[in-house]
Amino acid sequence: MNKTAIYKVISSILKTIFIVVGFVDTNSYAQSYYQDVEPIILSKCAPCHRPGEAAPFPLLTYNDISKRSNFIKKVITSGYMPPWTADNNYVHFSNDRSLTKKEIETVVNWIDNGVKKGKKSTTEISELYSITGYGRTPDLTLTALDTFTVKGNNKERFVEFKIPFELDQEQAIEGVEFFSNNKRLIHHANYSVQVISDPAIDIYQQPKFANHTDGNTIYTDPYRIFKRDMAYYGGWIPGSSAESYPEGIGWTMPKRGIILLSIHFSPTPIDEQSVNGIHLFFTKKPIKRKVTVVSFGSGGLGEKDIRPSFFMIPANQVKDYTLKFTNPAEDLSLLYIWPHMHYIGKSFKAYYTNNLGDTIPLVNIPKWDYRWQEMYRYKKFMKIPRGSTIHMECTYDNTEKNPFNPFNPPQNIYSYSNMQSDQEMMTMLLIYVPYKEHDEKLSASPD
Repeated sequence: MNKTAIYKVISSILKTIFIVVGFVDTNSYAQSYYQDVEPIILSKCAPCHRPGEAAPFPLLTYNDISKRSNFIKKVITSGYMPPWTADNNYVHFSNDRSLTKKEIETVVNWIDNGVKKGKKSTTEISELYSITGYGRTPDLTLTALDTFTVKGNNKERFVEFKIPFELDQEQAIEGVEFFSNNKRLIHHANYSVQVISDPAIDIYQQPKFANHTDGNTIYTDPYRIFKRDMAYYGGWIPGSSAESYPEGIGWTMPKRGIILLSIHFSPTPIDEQSVNGIHLFFTKKPIKRKVTVVSFGSGGLGEKDIRPSFFMIPANQVKDYTLKFTNPAEDLSLLYIWPHMHYIGKSFKAYYTNNLGDTIPLVNIPKWDYRWQEMYRYKKFMKIPRGSTIHMECTYDNTEKNPFNPFNPPQNIYSYSNMQSDQEMMTMLLIYVPYKEHDEKLSASPD
């Protein structure tokens, strides 16, 4: 055997050894779209890049991705996409949608090697993502009774939709998701599930929606009669995903009632049609622990305790605001934390201090971007003991250096009334259950 042949044999043996012991990462070299790339795209990109969501185009199929492959390579290698603004070194949340180094290498290698299609699976997962980002078909979809026309006069609107429902029986809820045919029209949405067990109350009575912007201003609440017993309260902000809970945790959908869906529509230059509603996901397992939602700051508890006064943010200033509040009643186990600001928000940080003087991080967004928000879900339940003090520290940039400032030149920006997008908010919602021993060791994810 000559030297060349010997070198080939040795090279072949060494290559085999390297692969076996892991010196060569064969997984980083994607073989095909369906085998290697689709799982990444559907889990990290499709929740926003699907019909009705805020992203400008869908990323659900091989054709969707392959024709934009060079663009996708550029935005994922630069870190621009998928967007994730939370500081993972402060708290690493379970619903982190940023790509890992290995995931970026897989997609880039697939693109560089000719975007091979591969063999399609028998189950078309992407078809499901065209309906919901939750992961399975909704058990119940409740839609506003009328298509709403958002007038094209560049004016913000606040509209409250009434969605009546009557079921055969109560249902245990393991997940809920706001949907719309066009979320690019929507600044944010909130919904309350109201229990109406009294058959004497007509849940189908008019009006189907209350337009609090156009026409005569409504000084009386047309839905006041329904707001006596609330089963749950939730919402949607740009970038956020479906809300879901671990086994045994959730809330109960009543047999009869209404959903009051309040939508803040963004300005639009042309008339647009908007269809909106709620997807509900049932579970046959009993709900042993009911989730609760509480809001702090603007429009919530402690609003008047923001320091300095949050009524006006002066023009041409970068200004810091703080809010402190104490957990007075019982130990809590957090599942989600939901920060919210508008266009001049610069940074958002929250933590709590316990009775021993320890500081425990909750969330940090060093570079706030209104376009990309989230209901951040903890990997494990976050315990907040009774007597702990929760701190919010927020900075606002009301200067001409802020490219998202709604006014040029800058003007004083206020926080009051409906809090339109050119006003401001300093809000944090907590989704929690009462604490049980060893909660902090349990996963807060539904899987």
